[in-house]
Amino acid sequence: MKTTLEIPDAIFRRAKTAAAQRGIPFRALVSEALADKLRAQNNGDSRPWMKTFGTLRHLHKETARINRIIEQEFDQIETEDRD
Repeated sequence: MKTTLEIPDAIFRRAKTAAAQRGIPFRALVSEALADKLRAQNNGDSRPWMKTFGTLRHLHKETARINRIIEQEFDQIETEDRD
């Protein structure tokens, strides 16, 4: 299907350059980018920054351990202050 798009000049130049570097037509780059965007929305990936937080999941146990140590230390400080 053919359509007309209005794309800001700066974005158009960057996209045209990216397509040329990849050796694909501009229309293929646009189609690919649009498909990726729609796929991300369907996957509930409307917050791409969450990917970063998901990669830190392995630190959950370590964070809990550190928090326990901090609580124990603060409990000791409070006990010393009462004396």
